[in-house]
Amino acid sequence: MIVELLSIPAIILILGAFLLPLIPERLRSSAFILFPLIALGILWNLPEGGLLQLPFASYELQLLAVDGLSRIFGIIFALITIIGGIYAFHIKDLGQQTSALAYAGGALGVTFAGDFFTLFFFWEIMAAASTWLIWARQTKESDNAGMRYVLVHIFGGGLLMSGILLHLNSGGSFLIQNLEQTYSLANILILLGVGLNSAIPPLHAWLADAYPKATITGAVFMCALTTKSAVYVLIRLFPGWEILIWTGVVMAIYGTIYALLANDIREILAYSIISQIGYMVTAIGVGSELALNGAAAHAFNHIIYKSLLFMAAGAVIHATGTSKLSELGGLAKKIPLILGLYIVGALSISGAPFLNGFISKTMISGALGDAHLEWPILLLLIATIGTFLHTGLKLPYFTWFSEKEREFNLSAIPSNMKVAMGIGAFFCILFGVFPQLLYSQLPYATDFQPYSIYNFVEMTQILVLAFVGFWLLRKKLQATSHISLDTDWFYRRPADTVRYAFVKLPDRFYGFVEQSSLQLAQKLSEVARNPLQRIPFSSWANGKSVKSDDFSTSIGAALAFILFGFLVASLVVLF
Repeated sequence: MIVELLSIPAIILILGAFLLPLIPERLRSSAFILFPLIALGILWNLPEGGLLQLPFASYELQLLAVDGLSRIFGIIFALITIIGGIYAFHIKDLGQQTSALAYAGGALGVTFAGDFFTLFFFWEIMAAASTWLIWARQTKESDNAGMRYVLVHIFGGGLLMSGILLHLNSGGSFLIQNLEQTYSLANILILLGVGLNSAIPPLHAWLADAYPKATITGAVFMCALTTKSAVYVLIRLFPGWEILIWTGVVMAIYGTIYALLANDIREILAYSIISQIGYMVTAIGVGSELALNGAAAHAFNHIIYKSLLFMAAGAVIHATGTSKLSELGGLAKKIPLILGLYIVGALSISGAPFLNGFISKTMISGALGDAHLEWPILLLLIATIGTFLHTGLKLPYFTWFSEKEREFNLSAIPSNMKVAMGIGAFFCILFGVFPQLLYSQLPYATDFQPYSIYNFVEMTQILVLAFVGFWLLRKKLQATSHISLDTDWFYRRPADTVRYAFVKLPDRFYGFVEQSSLQLAQKLSEVARNPLQRIPFSSWANGKSVKSDDFSTSIGAALAFILFGFLVASLVVLF
């Protein structure tokens, strides 16, 4: 059984998280990369089907279920863990290393789970492990953001588990399969639980709150795993649910607007994640084979180019010590390589031809066209323009090209960070130039051709017009130090009141009860030392102090008689 468990890619990474503390520090970074390499090799060679079952109570857990969909997500999760390990190679913080491995293991566990209990188990591992990547930054902001993050995900996990239990109670299947499009309480709770991890508004604010506060290397793993594993579950459970079409469109526009308003470079990228997830959610709502292929392909590509963008942003923060656009500028000549690598990711997310974002965005647009959904197509094109404006133009312009009075004493960027970014940029170009390398791994066979004249001309026109618009309005888009209110206002604003009502007030009450109990115990203890001193025996003592053994002859005789009676009764019972 142990050997069979080691055939589960998730177990390899979680086992690695437990073994890392036993490995010498100088070898730990190399070992970190080794575990996802082994997991990638295993999952690449796994045959399809339900490969490993484990009895649990009255159920049979499906620990390893493999098909085309789980394989492509498993491949990209393992690949990004390797790239992230290279990016973080210089980090010696054991907490970050073990948390990142366990986090990635949780994502792989969700991907290959064949039943709801297994899925939920690994789902919660992801939430717990990723929280440490926020707290590991060890600032007041990251402490608070991490606490909000874990509370939100506890709430989301509660929604998901409640939905699963109601689903099973109503006779639903224990195995993970498409849910019928009926809005039962069970289905709604499951959708909300998964939707929270997908960052669907208004359940999204945790993402833009937490990701900019995470460690530089931790954010790379976070931008790749939580939301995309949730997208995988949406594809599994809710394909063809029409509500997701417009939900995804709202996400795409909403994330774009807030990214344009943001001042922190990682906050821009965080809101951009919400926008890009919107494309995937819309495609899942369409539910055709081409649309689901598009959602899977876009998730795959998004992990690559978004991690590249977060790595480049992290390199800027590492070098300058700041993440605010209003404080950055003039870095083009100082760190040109980082700029070049960032531009590859920025053009990829914008859907530029010959880069990987183009081959998945056009597939989604093609699926929407086949379904005659003209308005969603138009609105997603508007979101694409916004994406190019905030990630492709605003962020690099104000980070690298705008002149600021401030002079930076740049810290050296470790070479391993540059190597990891180079690998990410390579894959962006590789899949953009050779789309069949990705298409051949999609869950459904496809002959889709992204490089039609229409697609090429349309996307080129959009990018050119967006660039012209930005250049004309760049002064109005000047970054300023401000805060954009989001839906987290509704739980951050009353936080002090809630903390007083549910933390401080109960704490004071229990403190009062504890103190009163201690005082009462102290008084009873004083009385118990010599009870007769508390009773007025003036007729006995005649003014003298009374001792506990200072009894009269009559009282002594009475006590002796009582004790003798107990002794006789005990002997009678025994014999």
